[in-house]
Amino acid sequence: MSRSLEQRPIEQRLEALETRLALLDLTSDYCHGFDKRDFARFMNIWWADAVWDIGPPFGSFSGHDGITHAVADILWPAWQQSTHYTTNLRVTPEGADTASGVCDVYCIGNTSDGQSQTVAATYTDRFERREGMWKIAHRKVTMHHFSPLVGITLAAPQ
Repeated sequence: MSRSLEQRPIEQRLEALETRLALLDLTSDYCHGFDKRDFARFMNIWWADAVWDIGPPFGSFSGHDGITHAVADILWPAWQQSTHYTTNLRVTPEGADTASGVCDVYCIGNTSDGQSQTVAATYTDRFERREGMWKIAHRKVTMHHFSPLVGITLAAPQ
């Protein structure tokens, strides 16, 4: 039977905290990278052989080339502006160098045609640590809604 985290040696507890913070940073860097159009930051969260399974209507994208295509050629052109909020991140260690994670996401923004949109989804992740660094190996997006905000204009204050 495994011991609870509080019963483990301080080194193991520190490692668990460092891992959790690293995975939280990956989750946040996804949002910051996408919304601020920071390509380097966005791509740095993915392993070169990662899979980003966005699902309908977008599809699944593999490796840095596929993920680059998805963000640069499909998603960024489709969105004038977006703001993602992730919450409820739950991390489950699966081994010394693997973990799963699940979090909810809410996104609001304007599509390229000026239509305000709201999106809610769940991200289910497989994280892997390679050569001491954590990144996303697989992200599955489950959409709950992707809805226009009819009659609402999202704009910066004047």
